[in-house]
Amino acid sequence: GQHKIRFIPGMIGPILEMTLVPEMELRKATIPIFFDMMQCEYHYTREFKKFENELITKLDHEVEGGRGDEQYKVLFERILSDCCRRHKFLSRTGEAFVLLVSRLLERLLDYRSITSEENKENRENRENRMSCTVNLLNFYKEIEREEMYISLRYLYKLCDLHLESENFTEAAYSLLLHAKLLKWSDDLCVGHEMQRNSHHADTHRQLKESLYQDIIKYFDDGKMWEEAIVLCKELAEQYEMEIFDYEQLSQLLQKQALFYQKIINIKNPRPKRDYFSVGYYGYRFPTFLRNKVFVHRGGEYERREDFEMRIMTMFPNAEKMKTTSPPGDDIRNASGQQDVQCFTVQPILEEQPQFKGKNVPESLMSFYKNNHVHKFSYSRPFRKGEKDPDNEFATMWIERTIFVTAYKLPGILRWFETNRYLQVEISPLENAIEAMGIANDEILTMVLQHHNNPNLPINPLSMRLSGIVDPAVMGGLANYEKAFFNDKYEKEHPEDYEKLEKLKDLIAWQTPMLAAAVKIHGEKIPEDLRPLHERVEKCFHQLKAKVEKQYGVRILPSPLLEEKKGSRSRSSVALSMGMGSSPYRPLSVISVSSASTDHTPQKKFSWASAVKALERAQEGNQSRDEDERREKRREKRNSKNLEGQEKE
Repeated sequence: GQHKIRFIPGMIGPILEMTLVPEMELRKATIPIFFDMMQCEYHYTREFKKFENELITKLDHEVEGGRGDEQYKVLFERILSDCCRRHKFLSRTGEAFVLLVSRLLERLLDYRSITSEENKENRENRENRMSCTVNLLNFYKEIEREEMYISLRYLYKLCDLHLESENFTEAAYSLLLHAKLLKWSDDLCVGHEMQRNSHHADTHRQLKESLYQDIIKYFDDGKMWEEAIVLCKELAEQYEMEIFDYEQLSQLLQKQALFYQKIINIKNPRPKRDYFSVGYYGYRFPTFLRNKVFVHRGGEYERREDFEMRIMTMFPNAEKMKTTSPPGDDIRNASGQQDVQCFTVQPILEEQPQFKGKNVPESLMSFYKNNHVHKFSYSRPFRKGEKDPDNEFATMWIERTIFVTAYKLPGILRWFETNRYLQVEISPLENAIEAMGIANDEILTMVLQHHNNPNLPINPLSMRLSGIVDPAVMGGLANYEKAFFNDKYEKEHPEDYEKLEKLKDLIAWQTPMLAAAVKIHGEKIPEDLRPLHERVEKCFHQLKAKVEKQYGVRILPSPLLEEKKGSRSRSSVALSMGMGSSPYRPLSVISVSSASTDHTPQKKFSWASAVKALERAQEGNQSRDEDERREKRREKRNSKNLEGQEKE
């Protein structure tokens, strides 16, 4: 009767317990009571929010306690959907709510299965527990329940799992989600906001400060000092401008200064982490993995082979796929098997507006090349057209796939699902331009590293130089000339004129960079390897003479390579030696060294003038080369006209 409304929300929990008893007839008889409650609240308020919130909260608790199963999920959805469809006003909103609860049940059952006692002992299963936890967190965020007690409870479970695995960066990002829900205010904390006894706080401000201290520590442990500095600045503003705690401010600023020191420490650089694409195919995988592709952030110094072994250990019955091509429906829909596909992908540097047109320390740029990324690329070579036995390079195309993840890495997980793909084909000429641009970047970076750190081993530089200047090792330039720099290619591909000129320009710019590298190589090579240097030097002078004759002379501004040793290397994000913006390749970067830290009196060095000098040098050389090419084309046309007149 009219007093039914008094049972909402108090009786929802007891009735839910009754419906969860594993007895089919009892479930069929009691589940419709939920629809009666929805109708009742809707009659009085034109919504059923109280019922909705209470059912979601109680359901989470009951399923985690061991009640509920797949049969209950199916029965709940079928009975309540039928009831809602027959109701004039609840047919749309009511059925949407039933489907929402069904999706929640699916995730809760997955979570309970993965976190069962038999699985808790399995250390390798910890990552699956993390995935299930984030699956639930994302669901609660999607339905705008991220501030609920249950959401925060899962957040702290996730944080604990990360700390057990020493994933300090991910633990920091997890706690940060809670901190962002709090205000810098003196509002009193309510019960569910206090998830840990270790956070002795009465107000939002105190709790947020305590969380920030923990998060800063975890970011420090995870070597994410840039992120720690952001929080230090926010916390410092509170100490200085709001609560005037100068003692805390002093300690915090000292800690912040130490983070800056760690960022620029070239003697102990941060290890670069690799990224891996992992696909889980087949119906034997749990629903949160089935037929999905994820990009994983590897551990420090973790090789692909070690990472792959770790993944396969988690799924001992799975088969490792030997191809990197997307699988067909026969593999995706296989009911009795599990297939895992794993390969390395390359992070794509996100545009950093704060660095645009500025000279940024290489140690800082390297951080952004490997962090805050959500686009990754994988390149697969293939042949198109008739194979050329004299030069296979001419028919070698690249299929490049761009993977876009749902969130940036690193984040609250060390992996995120790929939710978008972009695939492009790169022609042999475009591939050559890209390869030459990357090679130039690598050479100049190595030169600057040796300028800055005289103790670096010479072996990597020796191998790189030999691979470029010794035709017996690579012969890259000869391949380009055979494939592209000939009359036949120019006639068949007139649309590639600008790209051909770009490749020639990159080849010409490589020469002065190689000269600087060879000079360093000669200074640092040990005597027992002197014959190797002599061969490198001989090959370089032969290459230099040929390149300068055919492609012109390029001169690097002297300030770029004449810095005192010990200075920090920098990256100029204002310059590009690549093709420019394209869907398959970001702009490449020229690295240049910074002003000397030596106190020897010298003419003051200006980075702006160095950058402008290099730009002017490029423009000047390109202008002269263009004039020379026009003159050669004019002479060629005149020669052909004369030949025609003579024949007549």
